[in-house]
Amino acid sequence: MSSRMHTYKMRGEGGYTGVRHRNSARFLALSVFLASCTLPIYAQEKVRLETISRIRYEGFRNSHIPELASGLMDEIGGRLTGSPNMKRANDWTRDQLASFGLAHAHLEPWGPFGRGWAQESISVRMLSPDVAPLIAYAKAWTPGTNGTVRAGCVRAIIASAADFEKYRGKLAGKIVVLGDDLLVKPIQELPFERLSDKNLSELSPYDIERAGRPSRSPEFAQRAHFQDELNKFLAGEKVLVVVEHDREASPAGGTVFVSGGGSRNPTIAPGVPRLALAAEHWNRIARILAHGKAVELELTVVNHFYDDASTQYNTIAEIPGGDKKDELVMLGAHLDSWHTGTGATDNGAGSIVMMEAVRILQSLGITPRRTIRIALWSGEEEGLLGSEHYVEQHFGSRPALTGSDNWDRGSLRVREAGPVTVKPEQAKVSAYFNVDNGTGKIRGVYLQENSVVAPIFEAWMQPFRDLGMTTLTMNNTGGTDHLSFDAVGIPGFQFIQDPIEYESRTHHSNMDVYDRLQFDDLKQAAVIVASFVYDAAMRDEMLPRKPIEPPLPAPATPPVP
Repeated sequence: MSSRMHTYKMRGEGGYTGVRHRNSARFLALSVFLASCTLPIYAQEKVRLETISRIRYEGFRNSHIPELASGLMDEIGGRLTGSPNMKRANDWTRDQLASFGLAHAHLEPWGPFGRGWAQESISVRMLSPDVAPLIAYAKAWTPGTNGTVRAGCVRAIIASAADFEKYRGKLAGKIVVLGDDLLVKPIQELPFERLSDKNLSELSPYDIERAGRPSRSPEFAQRAHFQDELNKFLAGEKVLVVVEHDREASPAGGTVFVSGGGSRNPTIAPGVPRLALAAEHWNRIARILAHGKAVELELTVVNHFYDDASTQYNTIAEIPGGDKKDELVMLGAHLDSWHTGTGATDNGAGSIVMMEAVRILQSLGITPRRTIRIALWSGEEEGLLGSEHYVEQHFGSRPALTGSDNWDRGSLRVREAGPVTVKPEQAKVSAYFNVDNGTGKIRGVYLQENSVVAPIFEAWMQPFRDLGMTTLTMNNTGGTDHLSFDAVGIPGFQFIQDPIEYESRTHHSNMDVYDRLQFDDLKQAAVIVASFVYDAAMRDEMLPRKPIEPPLPAPATPPVP
């Protein structure tokens, strides 16, 4: 929301100004009182403008963002957790942080993760009724074809286990074209977007309805169970390969959105090869089949499984603190990605912003009062696994989940699992700051319902209004690693960012590459993150905390399809 439209109205209810009302004097007195409740906090919050100016100069004049981006995205590439590239990225980021002069740069293990996986190569083409190359990618944790496969295609729509009987005995030796009909529409809105003042103001209203919702949808386990059953069915029917589209509302244009299709659980068989095709190419095959004509494809898919990947790593390094060195300010981003692009906007962008932020602080010779610790997480794409394990090891946990579906899942964010037990280190963390919404510039902060930090962050934002940072919202945002810290009562924050092309083109797609990065935006983000981290590290007091969310009753077990 715009700073002029905060729901908590830091400077009083401005709407009362100039209103002709017989009780206007009473309204004016009330607005003055409300302002007096919040303005002292804002006015007393110390902002060290000289240091902020130095941070801006270093971040804009001597940025290392382009070199970091090329090293991570171009030279290492996609970083699926459990793959050799993920380990290369861990080692590279550790060495880079050490070269900046940070202390204790190391890899911290966590697990279990399960088996690793990587795609080596893929070639798909139509042989008849036309000869044509097709754009396709393997879905993660699915096997290759063990050589070149040539076979005819058959269409299948399988939405639940009840559909299995429709196709039993009809799919052996076939390439299954799986999925509902897909309508590709022309692009009617700009795929590139920045947040307008109107967009930012719409973030303002607090969503009361979402507060206190269960942390895990009852359908979550049901969907996961169905995917396991589908893979078993396809393998049992001796299907050769499955080709599918990966989004119901794909923007198309050759952009392919790909995630997982098999299981990381080493006790579950890999199943059959599953590929995601470009929407236009999948549709061409589906149309020909619908017209009663035969389609033959030729595929060569080379994937690798790694049985030694159960232990994975987070990259950790520090700028040691001064008089409050036993207290921490943390910043982080997830380093892992999916495998089709090079993980540029999701989330190489966040990783290099955080690396640049600590480089800036280290280069200025700043000794923060509190220790500043950077963490680059793995396993985020599989459910915030790296940050959850880290928080459980250091700061707090909930009772473990039971059941075979939870073999690799932490219970940290599952309020239905029980109460949080905090560890002594939890009391020493002032805040955790996260970046994971693409390449866009920072426009504000999601406060995660922590109303007491609002006037503090308002003061910290003031030096960056000229860079477009104007907005605080009480609302929560989800889906990334600040939630692991928030779950145990540590103030955890995700920055609001311009969407740019995140959902329309790059998020989990083959177009998530270096060329889609906006370097001026990333420099702006690194400067703001460095300043917020510095402000938090230098405060006399740690940031205020909100209560830890209490446990919720366990939901009823959904029926197995």
